[in-house]
Amino acid sequence: MRPLRTPLLLGMAGLALWAGTPAHADGASARGAQGQTLTVSAADGVSPGGATLTVTGRGYDVRKGIYVAFCRDNGPGKPPSPCGGGADTTGSGGGSHWVSSNPPPYGRGLATPYGPDGSFRVTIRISARPSGAMDCMKVRCVVATRADHTRSTDRTQDVRVPISFDDGGVPVALVAGGAAVAAVLAAGGVVTVRRSRATGRGSA
Repeated sequence: MRPLRTPLLLGMAGLALWAGTPAHADGASARGAQGQTLTVSAADGVSPGGATLTVTGRGYDVRKGIYVAFCRDNGPGKPPSPCGGGADTTGSGGGSHWVSSNPPPYGRGLATPYGPDGSFRVTIRISARPSGAMDCMKVRCVVATRADHTRSTDRTQDVRVPISFDDGGVPVALVAGGAAVAAVLAAGGVVTVRRSRATGRGSA
C-alpha cells in the first residue's frame, strides 16, 4: 500500500486546489445591425448567486432611447423579455437602466443621457434566477439593449451579449475522494480537471 500513498496525497491535493480556485468570468462584446457595439465586463462563468456587471455601448442612435437590461433571449427579431429589472424608468432597481438624450418630460433627471458617439456606461446586477419567469441555467439569457417604451416596436437598437453561469460542478473522480485520481497517477497518467459550466443556452 505504501506506493499509493504519494499519488493519493497528490489526488487529495488536487481536489483541494480545484475547490479553492475561484471561477474567472470573462467579458464579451457584440455588434448590432446598425454598427452599435455592446460590451459586458463578465459574460462567461458568472457566479449564479449574482454579480454586478459594467456594461458599455458605443455607436447608438442618440435620437432613440434604450433600456440596458438582463433578459431572456427570444431570438432574432423578437424583443428580449422578460428582463430582470423590468422597464425601470427610475433607475433605482439596479437591474436595468434607461439611457436617453431626449426622454419625455417625466423622464428628465431619470434617464441617463448618451455620451459622445452614442456611448454609455452603466452597471447592472444579474443572477442566474432573477425571477420566477427566468431560470438562466435552463434558457438562454443575455445582457441586452432594446428601444425604450417610447419606441417599443423598434428593433434597430437590439444588441445581445449571451451570459453563461458557472454551475460549480465537481468532476466525478474528485467526488470519489481522490481515489480515482490516485489510481490514474499511480499508473503514471495525467489528470486534467475542468470546471463545469452551465451555458444558459437552452431553447428560448
